[in-house]
Amino acid sequence: MGTKIFLNHSYFTESPNLLLENDDFKATAFRYPSGIESIKIRNAKGYVELLPYMGQIIWDAAFNGIDLRLKNIFDQPKPATCIIDTYGCFAFHSGLLANGCPAPDDTHPMHGEFSCAPMDEAWLEMTNDAIALISQYEYMQGFGYHYIARPRVALGKNATRFEIRMEVTNLTCTEMPLQYMCHMNYAYVDHGRISSNLPGTAFKLRESIPSHVHPTEKWLAYNEVLKKMQQEGRSLEILDQPDMYDPEIVFMADHIDQYAQDVTVEIDSPKGYGFRTNFSTKDFTNATRWIMKNEDLQVAAFVLPATCRPEGFLAAKKAGTLLHLKTNETKTFTVTTGLK
Repeated sequence: MGTKIFLNHSYFTESPNLLLENDDFKATAFRYPSGIESIKIRNAKGYVELLPYMGQIIWDAAFNGIDLRLKNIFDQPKPATCIIDTYGCFAFHSGLLANGCPAPDDTHPMHGEFSCAPMDEAWLEMTNDAIALISQYEYMQGFGYHYIARPRVALGKNATRFEIRMEVTNLTCTEMPLQYMCHMNYAYVDHGRISSNLPGTAFKLRESIPSHVHPTEKWLAYNEVLKKMQQEGRSLEILDQPDMYDPEIVFMADHIDQYAQDVTVEIDSPKGYGFRTNFSTKDFTNATRWIMKNEDLQVAAFVLPATCRPEGFLAAKKAGTLLHLKTNETKTFTVTTGLK
């Protein structure tokens, strides 16, 4: 039998509060000056920090002294209803009724309603081999949709990688649309080499330009270079032109289930370390790659598994990539990620 601890807001204080500890794991709770509550779960190799009541955002993660999180301007999580108002996290859940960057005719917030949602409850579960944080959120809207979502993050003993899981159940009396992306904001890796069991040509340069992107002449010219590479059957695999990644460079891969059932994507540093992400195309049929580097934000999101492109609800509907859950149907998504 494992240990289960249901969290209480009184556990979160300005000083770290030890919740549980054994020879392999340690969990502490604390509250930022901003008021956001946080849980840090550790093993012998490192830690994952999570916001149990705020979308179960994964605020930070580090193993063997290497920080996985993007460089950003936020020194702490901020109260927010839209993820861009607290965009300093390692990962968040984009969705669930809609996700991605809304087009002008879309009505949903950037990356959907769930990313900063106030969780109803949260608890820790610890066994001999792993420790996990589970949160639960019930979404309901009059004349709208009703669902239960349970995000979960689990860290194994002596592991440098961890599991991210999202489970969602439709409680509406009708079908419910579902869009989901596991949005992992990995640190920029200078001269990092990206590899995968997906063909590089599966990732196509994004043609649309969302409202938050402000093109420059240099950036537009570099996009033409990338398009020519695509025409030649090549793709961006080595991050060796950092001056070209501002604004963001985004690639999208569709119908990746045609290439593999189980996907592995990696980015390796010349310094000898690397990051790896694994997922099943039974869960995720699309993937996005997001690269950006300037003084405020440095990120190499080498793969973002998703159910569709991150271009908003209406684009997914038009492309026929919206999922739909029947009444009382449950869908689970699982990603394993971290330091190689």
